[in-house]
Amino acid sequence: MKLIYTAVVAAFLTIPTVASANPIQRACMASDRDSSRTLCSCIGVAADATLSRSQMREGARWFDDPQRAQDMRQSDRDNDEVMWQAWRTFSTLAEQRCG
Repeated sequence: MKLIYTAVVAAFLTIPTVASANPIQRACMASDRDSSRTLCSCIGVAADATLSRSQMREGARWFDDPQRAQDMRQSDRDNDEVMWQAWRTFSTLAEQRCG
């Protein structure tokens, strides 16, 4: 457990460039929100630590279409529930680490 914690902390100290940014980080930078590069990088690191690549792609779509997230949250499909739980884990970590 300590090794995992150390790896997560080390990952947060590394700020990826836009070229290596994941879909969540790119969506954050492209959003209408007043998001800094540092904040979006931090959010991207949280996504790398908690979401699969396909979950990141789906979550990035929510930046432009929040209704899509709402539809998934209310869905009864098992896959949607897995995605929503992963997103909750990601958002909790991002809030804790990125403010």
